[in-house]
Amino acid sequence: MSTEEKKYKKLITIISVLIPLAVAGLFFIKIPNVKPLTFLPPIYASINGLTAVLLVASVVAIKKGNRKLHEQLNTTAIICSALFLVMYVAYHMTSDSTKFGGEGIIKGIYVFILLTHIVLSIVVIPFVLITYMRARLGNFPEHKKIAKITFPLWLYVAVTGVVVYLMISPYYV
Repeated sequence: MSTEEKKYKKLITIISVLIPLAVAGLFFIKIPNVKPLTFLPPIYASINGLTAVLLVASVVAIKKGNRKLHEQLNTTAIICSALFLVMYVAYHMTSDSTKFGGEGIIKGIYVFILLTHIVLSIVVIPFVLITYMRARLGNFPEHKKIAKITFPLWLYVAVTGVVVYLMISPYYV
């Protein structure tokens, strides 16, 4: 492992720990006297949908041998994920959490999708960053190995983010 890769891995570890801690902390922190940013959920859900489209397009691009487009699409997907995170944090720091109002089996389905989405959104962070780092450092054999894991995880998180939004949107106040 190169010195540069070791440096990146330290940064990836820090980011992979700080992001979930910051998101968890926001549920205990509310900005007082600020109008709730209730317009954000459909925007960040749409960004999740765009991320999913970018990821699929990225796979298509690399399968067609277009490495440059593949790189651009993945970079854009990372930017979208970062924008999602900023908006998600801003929303939850200004607004109360919305409770799902469905009952019965639909509630069970919602809870399953939500819990897997949350857990995998934490798990995928280091995968995305390591996959991206390996490509940036030109370590394509290792990039390709981990990308086979990263892609379905990231795609699942992006798609279920939209599904969670659609399922809970009738209950926003």
